[in-house]
Amino acid sequence: MSALPTFEFDDKILAQGAEISRKLDQLRVEKFPTTGQKTLRRFTMAEVAHYLGVSPNNLKRLHLENKGPEPFVGSGGRRFYTAEQMSELRDYLDKNGRSDAKQYVPHRKVGEKLQVIAVVNFKGGSGKTTTAAHLAQHLALTGHRVLTVDLDPQASLSALHGFQPELDKNPSFYDSIRYDNPVPLEQVIQPTNFPLLDIVPANLELQEYEYDTPLAMQSPSQEGKRFFTRIARSLETVDDRYDVVVIDCPPQLGYLTLSALSAATSVLITVHPQMLDLMSMSQFLLMLGNILKSIKKAGAHVRLDWLRYLITRYEPTDVPQAQMLGFMQSMLAEEILKSPMLKSTAISDAGLTKQTLYEVERSNFSRDTYDRAIDSMDGVNFEIQGLIHKAWGRL
Repeated sequence: MSALPTFEFDDKILAQGAEISRKLDQLRVEKFPTTGQKTLRRFTMAEVAHYLGVSPNNLKRLHLENKGPEPFVGSGGRRFYTAEQMSELRDYLDKNGRSDAKQYVPHRKVGEKLQVIAVVNFKGGSGKTTTAAHLAQHLALTGHRVLTVDLDPQASLSALHGFQPELDKNPSFYDSIRYDNPVPLEQVIQPTNFPLLDIVPANLELQEYEYDTPLAMQSPSQEGKRFFTRIARSLETVDDRYDVVVIDCPPQLGYLTLSALSAATSVLITVHPQMLDLMSMSQFLLMLGNILKSIKKAGAHVRLDWLRYLITRYEPTDVPQAQMLGFMQSMLAEEILKSPMLKSTAISDAGLTKQTLYEVERSNFSRDTYDRAIDSMDGVNFEIQGLIHKAWGRL
């Protein structure tokens, strides 16, 4: 029997990576012809009313009175609005609404600081990127001006928003925080298919920050010793453009994650309710706490408005998961979000086409499957939205 032939590992994986990338680009063009750019579906009147915080009858009345944008009327007289029209409706209601107490446009007011939410976990598979993507899109649909930042060199959040870094050659946050010749952040920010939502996409160059920082610490300027200020300083340059920044952190405790946490006003930790995931999170928290103590002595800002744990991929009928959730609640009751993110085939199936629940058509799934998933996701995101508004002193 002949021995297995050896091969050059680097050549092999480069060829395979290039082939996978080529096929993914083919799929992107097939899904979004002719430009290969993501589009966004229309929203039903019920969905629009839900995100505006009004009744469907109110919207129906506006249409019959020829007020606000003209919806698309489908079969059976059903009314649909684009996301842009949803924003127009929000502005119209804010200017012409009968209640002075209700604010339909939730933009920051004078004295309300930019909310920077870092979504973190040390372990893969916790739903970190799924959480960040849906949170950013939900906040945009509810009228907030949002910047989402992909700090993970794997660029999964970027892919969900239609970017393929190795082909698009898009910039990343690295361009704005590098130690030599950084560019203004506004030159790195890209629009998405959601009005009110911009993104700083990722690419493999982000990993260079992990190598550059130790070298910068030894440079004559010793700029690297204050690495933890670089993301915060970069975000300050676009402070007036946004209400909320959502950062998808890389799944490791490197300089990027620590810089993001130093810039954050709040932290969301995703955790899957299983023993191995809880053990991993315990180690993550201990390591993170000790490291933050060290950089705090060097001048890092580590005060937060809120810290929450989000239970992800939760199956209520799974007895061990329910027991693990009870165990966690006995220790972290005040910090665990009341709404868990349920495990759903709707979320995973949407991901196959690089879409979120807010992008896919409800008709692609059974009604119960989609409704259960979107109700769970909205429950999580409205709860976080409430925390944001509470940090602004509104609740």
